[in-house]
Amino acid sequence: MLPTWHLPRTDLSVSALCYGAMGHGTLEGDRADRLFAQYREAGGNFFDTAHCYCFWIANGLGESERVLGAAIRRHGCRDQVVIASKGGHPGAGEHYPKPDRYLSAETVAADLDDSLSRLRLDVIDLYYLHRDDPRLPAGEIIEMLNAEVRRGRIRFLGASNWTAARIAEANAYAAAHGLRGFAASQPQWSLAQRNAGGDPTMRAMTPDDFQWHAETGLPVIPYTPTAGGYFAGRDVASFDNPVSQARRERAVALAADLGCTPTKLALAWLLHQPFLTIPIIGTTNPAHLADALGAAAVVLAAEQVKWLTEGMMWC
Repeated sequence: MLPTWHLPRTDLSVSALCYGAMGHGTLEGDRADRLFAQYREAGGNFFDTAHCYCFWIANGLGESERVLGAAIRRHGCRDQVVIASKGGHPGAGEHYPKPDRYLSAETVAADLDDSLSRLRLDVIDLYYLHRDDPRLPAGEIIEMLNAEVRRGRIRFLGASNWTAARIAEANAYAAAHGLRGFAASQPQWSLAQRNAGGDPTMRAMTPDDFQWHAETGLPVIPYTPTAGGYFAGRDVASFDNPVSQARRERAVALAADLGCTPTKLALAWLLHQPFLTIPIIGTTNPAHLADALGAAAVVLAAEQVKWLTEGMMWC
């Protein structure tokens, strides 16, 4: 069974692995419900979705939240699960039009209206801003989010794809004004090193971010923690480079010694960081989900964690 941890700066108790429902809006029949049940039976209680999921498929906008909300109602488990969603995403073409000021109070409030309606919830436990907007002062953003906390529509705050420096600025403002600050960060992070390029608004963990999290203890809830199947041998161009190749080779070797899969080992590596790290697993394959759920049982020595990232100065 998955262990459960207290999420600092909140009253939330969350399982060691979060289940990302991004792909659930694309599933037919009762497949999403079976995956929901599989995760819950393993002790999972922490789900992640977003306002913009799944705008990239025909008539898909909002389906991830709708499917997740329906599963919660069918299982009658609202008081047993922690629901995270995200709003404040920039525009993404005709299928996800947004104003230039995508973190305005009006836009975020409208996103939240939609998410609560789709999920059929009164409140979202952990609400992330999906992106930052550096044009806005961090304090203005914190004031806007705390207004929603006072309205009772969100409980705790998260930042997705924000730099540690901006989170620190926001949390310093919150502390100085007696307001709620960010309780978690959601960057891309895995044992593989992501290549440069792609969406410039998406942020991967950096050495400076890592050091800040190690110093402050702010939890990290990373997305794409298995690098899209890279450790299972998939050809994932956005992660394939000499550094990632070397780490995958070491992961394969150590996994063989420990009697687990390289993917399970890559997730375990994240679970052994010096601050609370809760990877978001997003697979829609039951066998892959079963494999990932076993990562919490893999015990690594400090020397093994270091060896997996040998040559990486900040770890």
